[in-house]
Amino acid sequence: MIRFSALDERLMAPKPAAATPLGWRCFQLGLFLLASSAFLGGLALLLALILGSRGRRSVLADRANVVLLVAAVLMVLGCFRAASNELAWLGMGNWLPFFWGFWGFQVYLGTPAARRRVALALVAGTVPVILTGLGQLWWGWSGPFQWLGGLIIWHIKAGGNPPERLAGLFDYANIAGAWMVLAWPLTLAALMEAGLGWRRRGVVLVIAAGLVAAVFLTDSRNAWGALLLAVPVVAGPGSWLWLLPVLLVVLAVIGLSTLPWVPAAPQELARQVVPEAIWGRLIDLEHGGQRPLAITRLAQWQVALGLIAERPWLGWGAAAFSIIYPMRTGFWHGHPHNLPIDLALSHGVPVAVLVVGLVLWLLGRAGWLGMAGGSLFDRAWWAATLVLVALHATDIPLYDSRVNVAGWVLLAGLRCYRQPAPPAGA
Repeated sequence: MIRFSALDERLMAPKPAAATPLGWRCFQLGLFLLASSAFLGGLALLLALILGSRGRRSVLADRANVVLLVAAVLMVLGCFRAASNELAWLGMGNWLPFFWGFWGFQVYLGTPAARRRVALALVAGTVPVILTGLGQLWWGWSGPFQWLGGLIIWHIKAGGNPPERLAGLFDYANIAGAWMVLAWPLTLAALMEAGLGWRRRGVVLVIAAGLVAAVFLTDSRNAWGALLLAVPVVAGPGSWLWLLPVLLVVLAVIGLSTLPWVPAAPQELARQVVPEAIWGRLIDLEHGGQRPLAITRLAQWQVALGLIAERPWLGWGAAAFSIIYPMRTGFWHGHPHNLPIDLALSHGVPVAVLVVGLVLWLLGRAGWLGMAGGSLFDRAWWAATLVLVALHATDIPLYDSRVNVAGWVLLAGLRCYRQPAPPAGA
C-alpha cells in the first residue's frame, strides 16, 4: 500500500494545473496501455478526454479548432453523396473523435514536464510491441494470447506478417514500424537524459537497442528512413558538427549500393559494406522489378489523382478507393498510400488543404517557436511528430486506431508549446 501511494504520488508530480487528478492518471494509463490494448487504452483515454473537456474555454476560441470544425462539416456533407454511404459514415470514426481529442487532450500537455511524462508512458508501452515482435520471429510465438477475461487479446502470427517481417501486436509490419519510429525519438531522449543512474540507463539502452532491432526486422523502408531522420533532431544542434557528416557518409554508402546509375565497381564495393538485407530491400531485389504496375504506389497515385479531378469538392467518401481501384485496375488496395491524396479523394480538396495545412502549420509553428531546438524531450516530441508526418507521404498508418490516437496526442502537444520565458533579470 505504501509502495502504491509512493507510485501514485510520483505519477501526480508533473500534473498540469488545469488537469484533474483522475484525468491525469487516466491519460497516462491510457497511453501506456494503448499499444497493448486499444480497448483498455481507449477507455482510459476517453475518460481522460471527457474530464479534460470540462470547464474549458469555448472550443472555437482556438482558430485551429475552427479549421477542424469546418473540415468536419465538409466531411459530413460528403457522406451524403459518397460512393458507399455505409463506409463513408463509418470512416468518420477515423477523424471526428480525434478532432475532439486534439482539443481535449491539450489540458494534459501544457508543460514540458507533462510532455516528458507522456513521452515516457509511450516508451514503456512500446516494450510489449518489441518483445512480441521479436518473439514471433525468433521464438515462433503465435496467438491469440488473452488476459483479463479477453479484455486484452494479442493476435500474434508466428513468423510475422507478411512472413518474415516483424509485426508484433499490430496487423502488419509497416504499422508496427510506424508505431516504433514515433516512439524512437522519445526513447532516444530517455537514453540521453542527464542524471540517470547506470541501472536505469542500462534498462533504457536495452529498450532502445531492442527497438532498433525490431524496426530493422519490420523490413519497412519508411521506418528505416525515419530512424535516421529523428537522430539529428533529438541530438540537437550541438551535435551536428560531427553527427551530420557521419549520417551523410552512411547515406552516401547506402546510395552507392542501391542507385541504378552507379558504376558496377563502386556499387559492388558498397554492397560489401551495406548488408544485403538493406540494399536488397531498397532495390526490391526479391521481386526483381517484376511487380505489376497496378500495385505500385505511382499507379495508385495516378488513379487517385484522376478520381480527385472527377470529384474535387466533396470527394467520393471514406474508403471509396478500396471500391473503385479494383474496378479500374483489377487489383485491390485499401488506400492510395499518401494521406493528402487520400483525404482529397475521400473528402475533397478543401478538406485535404485544411487538415494537411493545419498539421504542417502546427509542426512549423512549434519549430519556429523553438521546440525543434529546445529542451531534450521537446526536441524528441517535435521529432516524433515529424517522422510520423513524413511516413504519411508514402503510407497511411493512421488507419490503425492506436497510431491515430498517438498522432493526435503529438499534435496536441505541438499546439500547447509556448516559447520558454527568458530567465529573470535577463
